[in-house]
Parts: sequence; structure tokens; C-alpha cells
Amino acid sequence: MKRVLIAGAGSYIGENLSRWLDIMPERFICETLDVQNETWKAFAFGGFDAVVMVAGIAHQRETSHNETQYDQVNHKLAVAVARAAKEAGVSQFVFFSSMSVYGLTVGHIMQKTRPNPNTAYGKSKLAAEEALRSLAGEGFSVAILRPPMIYGHACRGNYPRLSQLLQKLPLFPYVNNARSMLYIDTLCAFLEKLLESGTGGLFFPQNAEYVRTHELARQISLAHGRRLWQPRGLGGLLRMLAKRGGTVGKVFGSLTYDQQMSLAFRPDRELPFAETIHRTEVGA
Repeated sequence: MKRVLIAGAGSYIGENLSRWLDIMPERFICETLDVQNETWKAFAFGGFDAVVMVAGIAHQRETSHNETQYDQVNHKLAVAVARAAKEAGVSQFVFFSSMSVYGLTVGHIMQKTRPNPNTAYGKSKLAAEEALRSLAGEGFSVAILRPPMIYGHACRGNYPRLSQLLQKLPLFPYVNNARSMLYIDTLCAFLEKLLESGTGGLFFPQNAEYVRTHELARQISLAHGRRLWQPRGLGGLLRMLAKRGGTVGKVFGSLTYDQQMSLAFRPDRELPFAETIHRTEVGA
């Protein structure tokens, strides 16, 4: 029996993980902690086997005024929670970092690829990683996850914006790109295995197959009973423009993790991509 504390009440990942673990009461007892204010410091972490840190800020426009906020929440808060957990005898701390630590819009990330963040969000996540590693040891395992874009029903961030756009567009270009993505249930199945193991390390959970944006667009349209015209003539131009980064790069460029990086704790079974999009759009 594992006692798991999810630090980050109301978070998308936290709520889905809690529901996932709650269907296995013989293996997991799950609680949630709100860390938005200072009251969490009075919480008794003792008795928990693992803390999963999902609290953080993302998906907001970065300015010179909120750069400090990114560091305060994504970095310093995570380290403070980890220290409290370690002092109370918790044996595993799971931290959600991001693919953004690489600072790439397009590219193929391999084990040897070095992080080089270029946003306040990415920099805050990498700073947290470095500080958390220094806490590992002496019966305290630190597991750091760098997931790609996570999607699922009622998800937040870039996916719902793309979905809303596609529900209005009559056409979407056919571009043969590839992107690493991660369905929420695949992530929860990964976390189930990771928490059961109690281990630490650096992990890169992703779907077993890369996603092509034109196929993503097609499946979203199909889920809403719409037909989407996908002309091929612009493919070459868009692939060239994607190399420059920006919005075109985020949508039509290729950004992937090498699949060999994602073998640890990979779920035994994954839903077909089309089914994950259907469930994301209309619910399971």
C-alpha cells in the first residue's frame, strides 16, 4: 500500500492522477494538498510514501513583471515542498518539469541533448531540477519528468486553443511533421508504475507513436462530425518556415523525444491515437 500526496489542488494532472489511483484502493491511498498559500507549511507530511508536485504556473504570457513569479512558484515552492517532505521521512518526490527546458521549437531531442531554456517558464523548471537533485539521497528519491504537451478531456494550454480553431476552419494544410505528445491516461499509467517502484531519476514519458499535426487536425474534426479539407500544396513551404520557430514552428514543425528515452515504466497498453482524440474532444 502506497500513500501518495498530490501537491497542487485543482491541477489538471493532479485531478486525473487522483481519479486514476482512487480506483485501486488496495494499492494506493491518495490525498491532495493545496499549496497556493502559506498554510501548507503546517501540513504533516509524515506517513506518506510519495509526494507528486504538480503545482506550478504555465500557459500565461510572460512579461518582465511575472518572471519572478515563475521562479517563485515553479522553482522555490517546489524545493520548499521537497525539503518538507524529506524532513518528514517521505521516500519519493516526483516533480513535473517540462520539455521547455530544451528551449526548442523544432528538433529531435536525444539523451545527450543539453537543456538550454529561453523562457522564464523553462528557466524556472530547470532551476528546480538542479536544486531537487541536490536533495536526492539518504532514502529520498527524486523523480523528474520532462513531458511533452499533455492532452486529454478538459485539458488546458495549447491543445484546447487548437481544437477550438479547428472546429471553425474549413481547411487545414497537410504537413508531414512529427511531434511528441502525451495522453493523460498514458501519463497516469506511467505514474502508477513509477510510484509503485519508489525510484528516482530523469524520465521522458510520451505516447509510443509520434503525432502528425495534420492527423491531429483530422481526428479533432471527425470527433465533431466535420469534414476537413487538407490541401498538400503548402506542405513544403510550411516545413521551411517552421524551422524559423514561432507559431508556425509550434504548429507545423517537428519536435520529438527519441523513443528510446521513454521506455522506463511505459504502460503495457495504450489506446489508439484516434481514440485518445475522441475521448479528449467528447469525453470518455
